[in-house]
Amino acid sequence: MKAKLLTTISFFTYQLSISQTEKLLYGKVISNNYPLNKVEVINKTAKTSTRTNELGEFSILTKEQDSLLFFSNDYLFIRLKLTLKDLEKSYLIIEMNQKAEELENVVVSRSVFNKTDLKKIANNREEINKIKIRKQFDDVTTKVTVYDGKIKNAININYPIFDKPKKKIEPRDDRFKKLAIVSCPSDFFIKNLKINPEEKEIFLNFCNADPKSKILLEKSNDLELIDFLYAKNEEFKKLNPGIKN
Repeated sequence: MKAKLLTTISFFTYQLSISQTEKLLYGKVISNNYPLNKVEVINKTAKTSTRTNELGEFSILTKEQDSLLFFSNDYLFIRLKLTLKDLEKSYLIIEMNQKAEELENVVVSRSVFNKTDLKKIANNREEINKIKIRKQFDDVTTKVTVYDGKIKNAININYPIFDKPKKKIEPRDDRFKKLAIVSCPSDFFIKNLKINPEEKEIFLNFCNADPKSKILLEKSNDLELIDFLYAKNEEFKKLNPGIKN
């Protein structure tokens, strides 16, 4: 009985010592089984950072509950909150997904794809994701001119004699919303920010209304983008008490 008690005490003491002390964590960052070089590995909790080498390998001091961020310009960032199981592993493998390619001034027409192309696209998840991104930037529009019987440059005989100039409606600038969607992993808003899918659009409009979002468009810095989203999320939760962490 005493032996079992001592074993149990030793086990919990061991776990406690691991959770409270720093450990040099080794790992590797890959994408489609290829190592990624010069990926920023940031311990946001301890405010330390390092980079992966040519083999995609890294090492960084960590402890339980630390938040690790993995950044590369061409890939979606990864946020990992370390658990005791992560620290007990001798080697950590991080898989990063490449960002979808952004295309400007592209109009997708029905005549572009034939049936064979559509079948290929339907079986290719990457192509489907690209089309979704394109659709966010450009809508398929058809302009039709119809004669309405009015004489061009005719004087309006209704009172008042001349119509008041119509107020020009400026299109809403949704560039920040598109940047956030393209830069963040698909589950970031649900998993990390704890935002319900039906509230995602409202949250992005809330962020888009902040003048600082326009500054981030010019800088295009992933780290500042994440900090901004986390900060706006705290404000959003205060306005929406129904959101739970």
